[in-house]
Amino acid sequence: MARILYAIYVRLIFAPIFILLTVIAALVTIVGCMLGGKRIFSYYPGMIWARLTCGLALCPVAIRGSEHVLHNQPAVYVANHQGAVDIFLIFGFLGVPVKWVMKQGLVKLPFVGAACRAAGFVFVSHKTLKAAAGSIIEAERLLQAGCSIFIFPEGSRTTSGKMGRFKKGAFQIAIDQHVPIIPITLNGPFHALPIGSLNLRRQPLEIIVHPPIITEDADSSHESVRRLADETFSVIASALWEAYRD
Repeated sequence: MARILYAIYVRLIFAPIFILLTVIAALVTIVGCMLGGKRIFSYYPGMIWARLTCGLALCPVAIRGSEHVLHNQPAVYVANHQGAVDIFLIFGFLGVPVKWVMKQGLVKLPFVGAACRAAGFVFVSHKTLKAAAGSIIEAERLLQAGCSIFIFPEGSRTTSGKMGRFKKGAFQIAIDQHVPIIPITLNGPFHALPIGSLNLRRQPLEIIVHPPIITEDADSSHESVRRLADETFSVIASALWEAYRD
C-alpha cells in the first residue's frame, strides 16, 4: 500500500513541482550568468534545486566525509554513477561549486542544457578525436583558472548497481594539472531510479567524500594513469553498500 501511495504522490505532486522547480532554476541560472554573476548563479540555483528535489522525493540524504572537500584549491572530483539521482546528491550536498564534465547529448535537454552551457560546464563529444581533445583542454583550462571539475569516470550509469571499470580521462587531467583527485561514493540512487526506469522510489541516499589522492608525484605514463584510476576505484568501492559490491 505504501508503494502505491508513493507512486500516486510522485505522479500527482512530485512530478509537476519538480518540472516547475527545474524550469525556474534553469532560467535563474541562465539570466544570472548572462548578467555577469556566473560565480554565484552557476552554483546556488542548482544546489537549491537539487536539495529541494531530494526533499520533495522524500529521500533522506546522509553525508559523510564533508571535511575532505577542498574549498580553496581546484581538484578533480569523481564518483560512481548509479543513476540519474546522482546528480542531485553531487549538486545539492557536495558543498563546493564544481564545473561538470558531461555528455554532449545533455545539451539538448530543455532548459537544463542551456543552463549548463551558461554555467560554463564542459560537454564531451566523442564523435571525433579533435572534439574529445577539445573537451579535455576546456576542462584543464577550468582547473588552471582555479575551478574544480566533476566527472563520472565510468562514463555511463550502471545497469546492475555495481561499478564498471574507470576510464582514464579524469585521472590524466588530474596528473597533467597536478591537482588532487577527490573520490566520492554514492549509495542508494540505483534503487531510487535505476537506468531505463521512470518509477521513482523512496530510498535513503548517502554521499561519502574520501580523503584526497595526491597526484603531484605521478607521471603521465599509461601505467601511472591506470594505477591512479584503479586506486580511486578501490577507494570508492570500499564504501559501497553490500548490494552494490562485486
